[in-house]
Amino acid sequence: MSRPVPRRAALAAGAALVLPAILPGRGHAQGSGQAQHTLKFANNLPDTHPLNIRAREAAERVARETSGRVAIQVFPNSQLGSDTDTLSQVRSGAVELFTLSGLILATLVPAASINGVGFAFPDYATVWKAMDGPLGAWVRGQINRAGLVVMDRIWDNGFRQITSSTRPIATPDDLRGFKIRVPVSPLWTSMFRAFEAAPASINFNEVYSALQTRIVEGQENPLALIETARLYEVQKYCSLTNHMWDGFWLLANRRAWERLPADAREITARALNEGAVAARRDTEALNGTVQAQLQSKGLTFNTVSTDAFRDRLRRAGFYAEWKGKYGDEAWGLLQQAVGELG
Repeated sequence: MSRPVPRRAALAAGAALVLPAILPGRGHAQGSGQAQHTLKFANNLPDTHPLNIRAREAAERVARETSGRVAIQVFPNSQLGSDTDTLSQVRSGAVELFTLSGLILATLVPAASINGVGFAFPDYATVWKAMDGPLGAWVRGQINRAGLVVMDRIWDNGFRQITSSTRPIATPDDLRGFKIRVPVSPLWTSMFRAFEAAPASINFNEVYSALQTRIVEGQENPLALIETARLYEVQKYCSLTNHMWDGFWLLANRRAWERLPADAREITARALNEGAVAARRDTEALNGTVQAQLQSKGLTFNTVSTDAFRDRLRRAGFYAEWKGKYGDEAWGLLQQAVGELG
């Protein structure tokens, strides 16, 4: 798995790293040196992930439709820093665009993690009903109030599954004492503690080494990310828990966004939102086909009864606790999409 390069070196190499859209001979007239506005787009995903493929396509489209006035440079794989570092940079303006899981964004905007409530979403139809509907609109309002600009369409990361180097997870009891990496987010920590696991908050760019050195036994991520980040090299089992749906809000620094001319803002927002919808199709398809690839690379799969896990969370008071944290309005919008959680 690639290691992040120092931020200074990554910034210096910006255009060469990623943006076909701003290189001569690739379908537009002007290079980044001639652009009036250059936006660095950071994310924590491998270069081959659908998000980065569609982000580069969106960047090409923006360069073309703005006649080279706006150049977007895509920096994958945490090249500009960890999630928490890059969130700080987006707030300060050092980075202009950043896709971040709502569950990590919750360190700044607590409401942003609501899509990650454990075992809430049964399928994608329910996810998009909520996130493209009233619940997503409510979350975006909270993000805007925190001083950031957020695009209308959330990018898909997928339903999360648990992997392990020591044992399959078949029942809630299998999580007792289990050392599992989770992102830096109170909701993740709270959920796994409800199962009496031992969660450790580790940034994604450090996950591979943490698994390799057995600092933790396991982790949880969508299948597409397990494959593109090569986590199968350091894990033996994958339990199809579908315990959380996770997505990435595309955030923009407000000052940088408002410096764009109105027509360029409209072009950029449209390209990025449509890129998000295209990446959803890609990610869902990849998550649907990658299991066979991961099995061929040595991962052993098992399925679980999600009812047993949801029941354990209910009895542990997890849902009651987080309803209290989010408030009646947000919880009501969640249950409007997914049904009664308890």
